[in-house]
Amino acid sequence: MARILIGCECSGTVRDAFEALGHEAWSCDLKPDERGSNRHIIDDILNVIDPANELIYGKWDMLAVMHPPCTRLCNSGVRWLKVPPPNRTLEDMWRELEEGAALFDACLNSHIPLVAVENPVMHKYAKERINFGDVEPFYVQPWHFAEAEDSPDNEKKRTGFWCKGLPKLKPTGKLDGSTARNSVHFASPGADRATERSRFFPGMARAMAEQWGAVA
Repeated sequence: MARILIGCECSGTVRDAFEALGHEAWSCDLKPDERGSNRHIIDDILNVIDPANELIYGKWDMLAVMHPPCTRLCNSGVRWLKVPPPNRTLEDMWRELEEGAALFDACLNSHIPLVAVENPVMHKYAKERINFGDVEPFYVQPWHFAEAEDSPDNEKKRTGFWCKGLPKLKPTGKLDGSTARNSVHFASPGADRATERSRFFPGMARAMAEQWGAVA
């Protein structure tokens, strides 16, 4: 079985899906693991994938970065690059764009042989700052992996993946999207809104573990 790092995750959803299939899966985030797992690294993902730190963290067969900071990279936030939100400056917005793009680039182009980086649809300024090489994204919806209407995956949230050495995810669900909820888009304002909106979906995580785990 493979040794797999799930970057930018503190919920354990994707990590546990791979671990359930027998892989040695670890999550990594600046926040503690919500489930108190001992398979969680509290550190900057860039430190964990740095070849210079292999004596500390070991080698990885696969890297899946599920929730990289994307607020400044995705289309939904491009307006803030012209008119910043209250109490923020344009300098803040562009600095965060540069940092987010640099993180995405470093993960996608890491030395790890199999890589998947998740992100919503990007705007042109983000694309200009990332070396994609010949990697083309593919997009899926959570409801593609929902087994029933009341499934937590039966949601609308267009999700993009940029992958190296890994195939496109094949839908495993039975629904056509007509009953998919839009609760991610309409999440209530508050301090936890960004965290709740970025939570991963168990059916999609299971499909990743099954399909990408087979390659790893």
